[in-house]
Amino acid sequence: MLKIGFLLPPGFQIMGLAAASAFELANTTAQERLYGIGLYSARGGPVANSFGVSVETQPLARRRLDTLLVCGLVAPAPSDPQLLERLRAGARLARRTASVCTGTFLLGEAGLIDGRHVTTHWLFARQLQQQFPAARVDPDRIFINDGPVWTSAGMSTGIDLALGLIEADFGAGLAAAVAKKLVVYHRRAGGQSQHSALLQLGARSDRIQRVLEYARNNLDSVLSVAELAEAAHLSPRQFSRAFTTETGQSPAKAIEQLRLEAARLMVEQSRHTIEEIAAETGFTDTERMRRAFLRAYGQPPQALRRLARMS
Repeated sequence: MLKIGFLLPPGFQIMGLAAASAFELANTTAQERLYGIGLYSARGGPVANSFGVSVETQPLARRRLDTLLVCGLVAPAPSDPQLLERLRAGARLARRTASVCTGTFLLGEAGLIDGRHVTTHWLFARQLQQQFPAARVDPDRIFINDGPVWTSAGMSTGIDLALGLIEADFGAGLAAAVAKKLVVYHRRAGGQSQHSALLQLGARSDRIQRVLEYARNNLDSVLSVAELAEAAHLSPRQFSRAFTTETGQSPAKAIEQLRLEAARLMVEQSRHTIEEIAAETGFTDTERMRRAFLRAYGQPPQALRRLARMS
């Protein structure tokens, strides 16, 4: 059994504990006790979270854990020296150390991210880099694994991190089964952007949301206004008006965002050629995709692929 210890600083963000559900469901899915969960703090006893509710903890002391997972705060703040001392000692004994959201700041204060490739909530990424210049901070990743140190972005990405840990321990099949039970639509890979095009578009009605899902699943098609309108069961004129009202963008601009998101993910994570990626994401040719990448990211696809491989 692998013991997962959640280290809870005073005022920890309550969403950080959501990751525990992934380990719980790994046990029930495998029908054996793969993981054990413990809640720890510097001194033990009740620790209040960001919502003002206290949870009971044990003192971290010199416990040997498989994984020490540090929950973050709503916003970074200096840590208790005793907590940092216990964190350093716990990290030396653990096989791996992880953080959720601004928990990466605690890892930094404990001297655990120097020379490491890490991430945190995009809102605090610049502050993290300034405060810990020896770390390599990537503000646009869901989670990152650099040796024994795993870090994740904001809030709900602790679940993605937990699924990544489960996959590393027991394989992709179990991780996928747990994701399905968690009703996670898609287990996001660590390299995926923190900003989802679907979230940014913010469609309010089910009808427009379904159209966006249809578009994302058929990016290799032309996806004309007429085709999208048919998927929405509206006339092209009604569809264009409703789409622009809800998303603030034209259908053409929104579809380009979806194509860009999918293409960047493939560029950074797959072994497909640039020509294959352009075809699969509906850009039709590499030059059109290159121009779209330059407008959106300031770099061509090949440069982003090189950066991803260097990381």
